[in-house]
Amino acid sequence: MKRKFRFLPWFAVALMLVVGAQLSRADEPAVSAAASGVTVNLDKTSLDNGGQIKITGKAPAGKEVYLEVYNDSHKVRASRFDKDPIKDPASGGGGSDKFYIEKMGKKPGDRPYVFYMTMEMPAFYRIIAPEDKKEAFAAEKKKGGKWSVSALIKAMGADVAFNAPAKAKIDHYQSTLLASVVGSRGENKGELETKDAKIRAMQLLKARFRSIDKVFAAGVKIQPDGSYEATLKMSTGNSPGDYKVIAWVDKDTKAETGFTNSVAFPTVYLPNAGTSLNLILPFVITLVIAIFGVMMGAGGGFIMNPVFAQIFPALPHPYIAGTVTPTVLFSQGSGILTYSKIKFISWKLGVGIGLAMMLGGIIGPGLTEKLTMDQFKWVFGWILVVLALLMAWQTTPGYLEKNKKEQAILKEFKKRAEEAAKAKQA
Repeated sequence: MKRKFRFLPWFAVALMLVVGAQLSRADEPAVSAAASGVTVNLDKTSLDNGGQIKITGKAPAGKEVYLEVYNDSHKVRASRFDKDPIKDPASGGGGSDKFYIEKMGKKPGDRPYVFYMTMEMPAFYRIIAPEDKKEAFAAEKKKGGKWSVSALIKAMGADVAFNAPAKAKIDHYQSTLLASVVGSRGENKGELETKDAKIRAMQLLKARFRSIDKVFAAGVKIQPDGSYEATLKMSTGNSPGDYKVIAWVDKDTKAETGFTNSVAFPTVYLPNAGTSLNLILPFVITLVIAIFGVMMGAGGGFIMNPVFAQIFPALPHPYIAGTVTPTVLFSQGSGILTYSKIKFISWKLGVGIGLAMMLGGIIGPGLTEKLTMDQFKWVFGWILVVLALLMAWQTTPGYLEKNKKEQAILKEFKKRAEEAAKAKQA
């Protein structure tokens, strides 16, 4: 009996060691905040289609704190077409110019015609810097559309916080002038190396969000003892899901937490666009446009594109064009049926010009993804101006006098339509 139980003291010692290890491990924080010397807390852990969250915490005294906030559930597409002439690095050229010369064999003055694309850009991204960086932020904001992510990160000392987009996989394509005109991306050169990808990630971040206020702010208030606070303001229409909030002091000193954002019908999330949208207003706008569009012999898509781009700036313009195109089938389909009943369709002419539209439908999408929002608006603006002037000219007395024959044809069509309507009622 004695031999049978002599192992019990050793078993007890082992059990005590295991329990002690588990108890000591339980005292460790859930986030490596205590070990790193920085903490981060939120006053709420969920939002309903946007709102405000107060962020507080503590860092080592005398250290700056940068907050990186991004959607960890949804990633979206971002693209950029670089066609600007290459500058000599010795005469003011930047990292992009050096990349083209050293890695792609280009020369100063050449146009690179390189298309960059990633499918891993966070649907929401923002860096909140210390409030004493407001002057640097304001100076970059004054540049308008020429503001630079890399320049602002350098001026604000925020490189420590730029992490989530820098991890995105970025592909690049070598195109040519001719390929660009017909909308081709060109030859796929594969994934960029980490060092080069970080530079492109900054450019893609701007291409994706466009507005400096969407991705940067200077609002972290830091006290002498290291405690800090900031307010995250999220507008309606952002992506739902899980968000990460990371407080950075340096690359080895951070703490993180998170919250969720939710949306409910009639607001829906648009995965390709990376934004949420209330469907009521687009429905009403489209109804009005469709009525007048079909009256002019079109589906209304040429009107919807610039209108949606202006009213819903959060929607990337390639997705506006891509989404509007199939919706035209609904108005065009019903319009074709109605016009065919009243004999207003010339099928030979329709099929003939339809072939040209088919070719344009192949080239158009490729060109759209290479245009910026400003270029997109400029092109569409001039198209609408020309159309408006043309239609106004066609209503002048001189034009109408020269086209009496056209008026006679219209009267005949009107007469046939009335007769068809009466026959249908009978």
